[in-house]
Amino acid sequence: MDRGGNSARLRVSTMRRDVPTEFDLRPDADDRAAIAGQLGLLGLRKARLAGKLTPEAGGAYRLTAELGATVVQPCVVTLDPVTTRIDEQVSLLFRPAQQIAEPDPGSEVEVPEDEEEPLPDVIDLRTILTEALSLALPPYPRSEAAEKMAEAAPEAPEEDLSESRPNPFAGLSELRDRLSKGEKDED
Repeated sequence: MDRGGNSARLRVSTMRRDVPTEFDLRPDADDRAAIAGQLGLLGLRKARLAGKLTPEAGGAYRLTAELGATVVQPCVVTLDPVTTRIDEQVSLLFRPAQQIAEPDPGSEVEVPEDEEEPLPDVIDLRTILTEALSLALPPYPRSEAAEKMAEAAPEAPEEDLSESRPNPFAGLSELRDRLSKGEKDED
């Protein structure tokens, strides 16, 4: 569960509308292992989502938080473990569903500055942490060994494409010349 002292699931109906609701989610070892498995990580050493949900006009809530995590991923070259520290800002705007305009089919859609989500009955901070972490992960983690391999690899000389492959149009012009020569011979 959460060692931060509050629940990972916040029921919207019990949150106050006059003051922000603060949270500090720190998943325990079992939750971190589950998140690591879900994201295909070798390990998730630390994870924390700390911030607040601030009430806004019209029944909306703005989530602002700091995501901190230490992840272990496989190197894309050597499969060695690569440890990365992640520190990201997370910002979401939860609006009642009826306030989120549905675009007409086939129409152009302007992307809002804030990422808007329909306001659920329960805000699941663990899901928010997992999604934010998945977006913050390095897409191609490389170990030091992979970097050294890349530096040590000899660079292949660039080939002149005009010499390495014949021009396909040159073959067509030869064919045209032979066909036109054949027509002259028949005359």
